[in-house]
Amino acid sequence: MIKGDFPLQEFGSLRTPFYYYDLGLLRRTLQRALAEAGKSPLYRLHYAVKANFNPVILREIASAGLGADCVSGGEVRAALDAGFKPGDIVFAGVGKSDWEIKLGLEAGIGRFNVESPEELRVISELACEAGVKAPVSIRVNPDIGAHTHANITTGLSENKFGVNYELLDDVLREAMALPGIEYRGLHFHIGSQITDMADFKALCNRINYLAGHLDRAGLPLGDINVGGGLGIEYEHPNHLPIADFATYFEVFRNHLQLPEGTVVHFEPGRSIVAPCGTLICRVLYVKQGTTRQFAIIDGSMTELIRPALYHAYHRIENLSSSEDEDIYDVVGPVCESSDVFGKAVSLDRCHRGDFIAVRSAGAYGESMASRYNLHELPEAYFATPRCRAAL
Repeated sequence: MIKGDFPLQEFGSLRTPFYYYDLGLLRRTLQRALAEAGKSPLYRLHYAVKANFNPVILREIASAGLGADCVSGGEVRAALDAGFKPGDIVFAGVGKSDWEIKLGLEAGIGRFNVESPEELRVISELACEAGVKAPVSIRVNPDIGAHTHANITTGLSENKFGVNYELLDDVLREAMALPGIEYRGLHFHIGSQITDMADFKALCNRINYLAGHLDRAGLPLGDINVGGGLGIEYEHPNHLPIADFATYFEVFRNHLQLPEGTVVHFEPGRSIVAPCGTLICRVLYVKQGTTRQFAIIDGSMTELIRPALYHAYHRIENLSSSEDEDIYDVVGPVCESSDVFGKAVSLDRCHRGDFIAVRSAGAYGESMASRYNLHELPEAYFATPRCRAAL
């Protein structure tokens, strides 16, 4: 949404901060992702629920036909409640509790993405107790360093995630021998907010190597889950509102060399929901310092933690002003020095009460919100193609 599309006259009655979602953009994003993935009939999409589990968002994505990628029992429940088909739900995570595994077994989810031989044994035991076999993929740690923030790189050998690829043969053989396990394939995920397609090419090369290795060892490959990680354009949400799905899927079509008929699963999260969400705040004070000027807003790291946690960039706009630009440090009210949305940000001149938009907040905003400093959790409102404030 460009600046003039935000309905300020409707915002005036709403308590800030709040999340504002453009469902029209979400639907266009889903259509683009499905169209590009659909050029390869064996590609399957599972939305990463951790990015945003707002029930309205989840229902939109489920109705578009995507599956769900979950990393907790709570997310599995939310996916089921939103209408995702159990057989299209995959459940990952290094520390699945017994109750979470039992929930997945009882619901008949499509896959457990298993991250250690210890987990394999527990799942097998619980599946045997339930009188079923658990469908599993083994998450392989490919030792690939994605060009992204260190806190969201997950494919290195020293990360807690997955089984190091050198140990795959032994883990796969154990999976095939355990009575409660039905081996289905391999799972990978190298990180998040990846915009360098060379990282995905490197992943393809590693998968090709492992596929050939398993074939020579007489071990089954099964299907392949390449995880997620596609980044978005945080700097220019108005000009590039939809992630580059065409190039992303083309990389896998051109570089994966798998046996004919191999199904490939993808787990997009941020690229689906980040662009459609905006955190709407108000200016509380414009504070003049000696060398800096601060726009103190009522939104904070409790509503959008990414800037404080990752030093992440979000485009910030003053929706209320069209005056000449000035330079501000945009900060929140939380009692932490890291509660900063941006330093030396150029904004149309700010005044008390102005509406401030922190863009591309649809991923890891609402889902990571907290009540630190006893802040209230914000409400969410929705723009649809027919009604700007649907809920």
